[in-house]
Amino acid sequence: MINAVVSTHVMKVAQNGITETDDVLATEAPLQIQLMYENITQQISVTMRTPGSDSSLATGFLFTEGIISSYKEIEFVELTETPEGSIATVHLSATSQPQLKQINRSFVSTAACGVCGKTSMEDIHTAISKINTTTTFHAEELFRLPETLHQQQALFNTTGGLHAAGLFSAKGELLILEEDIGRHNAVDKVIGSAIKEPAIDRSTCLLLLSGRAGFELIQKAAMAGIPFIASIGAPSSMAVDMATKYNITLIGFLKAQRFNIYSLPERIICK
Repeated sequence: MINAVVSTHVMKVAQNGITETDDVLATEAPLQIQLMYENITQQISVTMRTPGSDSSLATGFLFTEGIISSYKEIEFVELTETPEGSIATVHLSATSQPQLKQINRSFVSTAACGVCGKTSMEDIHTAISKINTTTTFHAEELFRLPETLHQQQALFNTTGGLHAAGLFSAKGELLILEEDIGRHNAVDKVIGSAIKEPAIDRSTCLLLLSGRAGFELIQKAAMAGIPFIASIGAPSSMAVDMATKYNITLIGFLKAQRFNIYSLPERIICK
């Protein structure tokens, strides 16, 4: 298994002088995701990611892209290392019916790109049901979430160079935290972990993003049936449109004392 961080030697330049020291960087390395079904190996994607939780990343990617519809379709995930990079082979059950039409394009994702390989407008609009929930969040609970997330970001606190995604319960409990150099990978890791756990009711959860909220992250959360998304940074216009379309409460600029609500504000109790 490749380490999530690597050491390097750096020269630090400041107005008062130059120093040489060692520094720690987040690892960026390729992961090939492929399916094994009916004795056929089908290559799906190559993504640049931070090593760690590769099984969850592969599972979450297949789920959020609509290639599989349930974790029950997976028998096991086989992780192997080659001189060229890492491979996650997802072995599907005999009853699985993977939606291979979803992979008629080349999925090649950099750490910064969640939609690379999508070649038409139809490719970025996946069939998603509207999310209905009776769950609400109190504003006071939301104010505490950024610090809770930050305290658990071990790799970010070491390198300063990773995105994080956290899944919170309606009580404000951090259920799953994942970090990655790619924000979409962090979300796929969270969702891949969540769909493995029957005890997690995603229809009552909130997904917190350490950076901005682009439409591709809203789409992934919508595929997982998550009705609340909050981001430390700004949402994009398409993120707001998509959240509204799928009945997701979208919160941006979440800080310890303030936040903005961009869609379905009635689910947030502000008194």
